[in-house]
Amino acid sequence: MKIISWNTNGLRATAKQGFFTPLFKDERPDIVCLQETKAEPEQLPEEVCNIPGYFSYFSHPKVKKGYSGVAIYCKEKPKEIFYGIGVKKFDTEGRIVGVKYKNFTLINGYFPNGGQGPERLRYKLEFYDAFLRFILKLRKNSENVIFCGDVNTAHEAIDLARPKANEENTGFLPIERAWISKVIKNNFVDIFRKFYPDKKDVYTYWDQKTRSRDRNVGWRIDYFFADIKILPKIKNTGMLSDYYGSDHCPVWLEM
Repeated sequence: MKIISWNTNGLRATAKQGFFTPLFKDERPDIVCLQETKAEPEQLPEEVCNIPGYFSYFSHPKVKKGYSGVAIYCKEKPKEIFYGIGVKKFDTEGRIVGVKYKNFTLINGYFPNGGQGPERLRYKLEFYDAFLRFILKLRKNSENVIFCGDVNTAHEAIDLARPKANEENTGFLPIERAWISKVIKNNFVDIFRKFYPDKKDVYTYWDQKTRSRDRNVGWRIDYFFADIKILPKIKNTGMLSDYYGSDHCPVWLEM
C-alpha cells in the first residue's frame, strides 16, 4: 500500500497547472491525503473531485471560504470516515479528515500556522494538545494510528536549511518543537527520521516569494507519524522533491 500526503496550497490552482491528476497516474497511490485545498467539492472540476477508481472525502471550513481544507482519496472504501477531533473551535476550520480500516486508522491533518501574532500561536498550541489527546484516545480503543500532513513545525535543526536564523520564528519555536518531541515520547514515530536519521538537505516546503526551492533553502514540516505498534508494517518513506504544483512537495509512505 502506498500513501501520499501533499499540501497543494490551493487544489484548484494545482489542478489548473496540470500537476494533480498525473500524481495518480504516475505514482498509483492507494490513498492520497491533501491539505490546504482551499476549495469545497462543488468548486472543483469533476475530474478533480472524482478521480476514477477512488472514493473521495472533503472537509472545509464552516466559517471562511477559500481557506484551509483537507481531502482524502482512497481506492478501498473505509469502514468509517470522520471529520475533526470533536472540538468545535478547531473543527470549524476544516483541518482534519480521517478514515478507519480494519488494521489501521489514518488521519490527514492541516495543522495551524502560528504566524499573525500571539493569538494564532496560542490557537496552534491548543490545537496540538487537543490533537494529541484525540490520537491517544484512539489508541486506547486499540486503533493503530497513522497521521500525516502539514504539521507546520520543523522538529530539529536538521529539518530546516537555516535553523539559527529561525530560532525566534514560528515553525521552529522551542515550544512548537517541544510538542513534536512529546508526540514521539508517546510512542508515535516520525517515519522519515526512523528510516533516515541523519539525512540532511531534505525538505518538503520552500518559500515561493524568495524562490528558495531553486537553492533548496527549505523546511521539513510535512510528516508521516505512526504508532510504534504498526512500525513493522512500514517499508519505506520519502519525498517527491521534484514534483511541482505547490510550495510543498508530496511525501509518501509504503506499507
